[in-house]
Amino acid sequence: QVQLVESGGGLVQAGGSLRLSCAASRRIFSMNAMGWYRQAPGKQRELVATITSGERTNYADSVKGRFTISRDNAKNTVYLQMNSLKPEDTAVYYCSADLTLRRYWGQGTQVTVSS
Repeated sequence: QVQLVESGGGLVQAGGSLRLSCAASRRIFSMNAMGWYRQAPGKQRELVATITSGERTNYADSVKGRFTISRDNAKNTVYLQMNSLKPEDTAVYYCSADLTLRRYWGQGTQVTVSS
């Protein structure tokens, strides 16, 4: 089992930047993959970015070139650097961790981008 705690959300103007952090309660190098998802009001949760234990990354087309996912195994933390933010990036952002048989979720952090 693993607990995930997100931080770093907030209110930012369009064009601005935020860095989200996800601290895990256990060593993240043991996880198959970690990722960030988001859910806007009235919409389904969608993939933002993932990173595997082998550092392979994957991004949603809507964030490619603007967002960067990274991991610090020593700190058991995954980051999401978000640049050139747009109002359509407004959502609750969730951290995820994939173990062999289950995906775990954090509680989410709100990101609001004003125009």
